[in-house]
Amino acid sequence: MTTIADPPAGPPPETGGDGLVALLRLAFAGWRNSLLTLLSLAFLLLVVPPLIRWAVTGATFTGTAPECRAGAGACWAFVGAKARFILFAFYPTEHLWRPATVILGLLALMAGSSLPRFWGAGLLIAWPVAIVGAWWLMAGGGPLPGVPVNDWGGLPVTLLIWSSCMAVAFPAAILLALARQSRMGGLRILSVVYVEVMRATPMVAILYFAMLILPMALPQGVILDKISRAAIMIALFWTAYLAEVVRGGLQTVPAGQAEAASALGLGYWRVVALIVLPQALRKVIPGIVNLAIGFLLATSLLAVIGIFDLLNAAKASAADPAWLGFYDEAYIFAAALYFALCFAGSRYSLWLERLLARGQH
Repeated sequence: MTTIADPPAGPPPETGGDGLVALLRLAFAGWRNSLLTLLSLAFLLLVVPPLIRWAVTGATFTGTAPECRAGAGACWAFVGAKARFILFAFYPTEHLWRPATVILGLLALMAGSSLPRFWGAGLLIAWPVAIVGAWWLMAGGGPLPGVPVNDWGGLPVTLLIWSSCMAVAFPAAILLALARQSRMGGLRILSVVYVEVMRATPMVAILYFAMLILPMALPQGVILDKISRAAIMIALFWTAYLAEVVRGGLQTVPAGQAEAASALGLGYWRVVALIVLPQALRKVIPGIVNLAIGFLLATSLLAVIGIFDLLNAAKASAADPAWLGFYDEAYIFAAALYFALCFAGSRYSLWLERLLARGQH
């Protein structure tokens, strides 16, 4: 009887110490790597200790503005004193539960939408209901007293504009991407012109159009506040960018699949919904998430038209005469919030890619 010999034992697994030795050997492999390693260490020694002294050991965590100015480090007491303004701007204190509910509701909606188990027709209803409810909570109406848009600001405005624009831009981008691949020449040309014009226009120009030109283009008697006008134009602007990402995914789907489905008697929209779009969107998940993160950061441009988004509220908080000049702390606090949202989005993208890749096997 023939026996199969056991394969020769491989090298023992590396231990933590062996991994460190290998890392050091790589860091000092050759004079170029050694020089880069030494320069990097010197840079860290120059930057990290002063940063720690400023941010931690020499920082003032509680106290007043004069106590902060007398200190040698960061004034985190400023963040504690102005956090309410950075998050909610001028929104009336007695109604802060409304923007707080908007923040929690929109974050919960995004979290639920990120889980495949909730993907279905329910989300198509949940998104418009949540968006309309968020606008109603912020503006008031019925039993809730009205709050003018000039008092809105901070994180609720950033999330509200971002989610509203994405809710409009995503389905519109799918239709626009399909139009660019249509066999109807007129429709295809119109979609190409729209995409190219929007992509060739700076977002700042779009915002100025929303402030200066759009009010004159509205019918007589129709008045929109500046946040609504900005949201409309930003949604139209980002639709063009998102449509190009979706179109890239559509081009990866073999044409034979749609032709085979049509041969079986499926109509155009059923072929698109059941066969083409699921494959196309799966391929462009990184691009969609990257664009969504970039869009979230681009909402900071709302400051140029006087809307108090998160970044503009942080800037204004340091202009308070009682706390004048603590811009570093204000911007760091705003940056930490942006980072938390964007980092969560990037990690979700990686998780979803791995999940969908397992489903393909």
